[in-house]
Amino acid sequence: MKFIVQWNGLPTAENSVIERFMKTGGQAPEGVKLLGRWHAIGELHGFAVVEAEDTRGLSALALEWGDLLTMRIVPAVTDEELGAALGAYQAARK
Repeated sequence: MKFIVQWNGLPTAENSVIERFMKTGGQAPEGVKLLGRWHAIGELHGFAVVEAEDTRGLSALALEWGDLLTMRIVPAVTDEELGAALGAYQAARK
């Protein structure tokens, strides 16, 4: 399943975030496949799209960066997946 991971950091955490990212490369934990990551310019904000079979790796990701960043992790669906769900919903309402 795909998830959107959003993060925000306090300006006081900037140096620590930079150091950790440069040291680790921001690698995803075991069980999490990074599909893409984007960063805001000039601030500690960004988002990634990841894929995971369960939430264990996502929990590890949140814990790994939780001392420096707030994170929001939500399930994500493609247009096709949403269309199928909406079609099933409409059919059930008839």
